[in-house]
Amino acid sequence: MSAAAETIAVLDYGIGNLRSAERALAHVGAAARLVTDPAHVRGAAGVVLPGVGAFGPCADALARTGLGKAARAAIDAGVPFLGICVGFQLLYEGSEEAPGRAGLGVLEGTVRRLPASVKVPQMQWNALERVRPSGLLDGVGEQPWVYFVHSYAPEVGPETVATCDYGGTAAAAAEEGAVWGTQFHPEKSGATGLAILANFVARCAP
Repeated sequence: MSAAAETIAVLDYGIGNLRSAERALAHVGAAARLVTDPAHVRGAAGVVLPGVGAFGPCADALARTGLGKAARAAIDAGVPFLGICVGFQLLYEGSEEAPGRAGLGVLEGTVRRLPASVKVPQMQWNALERVRPSGLLDGVGEQPWVYFVHSYAPEVGPETVATCDYGGTAAAAAEEGAVWGTQFHPEKSGATGLAILANFVARCAP
């Protein structure tokens, strides 16, 4: 088996410090590395798309670097894929935050701003409410607490496996085939977040 086939590629498309995700994956036993070259995504055991900041600049950076096409190719090939925070939002068709900017379109729906009745961003620990069983959340309890930093969230859809309550019901995690996503930051969510990342690493095992 090649080294690439054992590696989880963390997509580094120039949008901020992604080493916390890389370090958290390494902590749970993954051979994770930051990847800037689309060619290095091919053959990876799994792919992680983190994201910080705003949808539009992140979508533009994915397109500019070619990592968006590499991400979509990996998803189409059935490679286990995890989107985190804005990386999760980028799996959808688009966002109210950046009208006219296309996401990867892997999941149907639009990312919406959190309700005007609550303070944004949501920057706090919050409990997950399970919607349906998911390998992503195996072994973390019925209402695990995780850490959020976001002003937008995808609409709840058939792919949603967990929600949170913040001025209403917001999508917090999704699973569709080999594609997983979390609106919260597992790398900032203590033991629960590490367990969720370990579930993803296990899904990437040959």
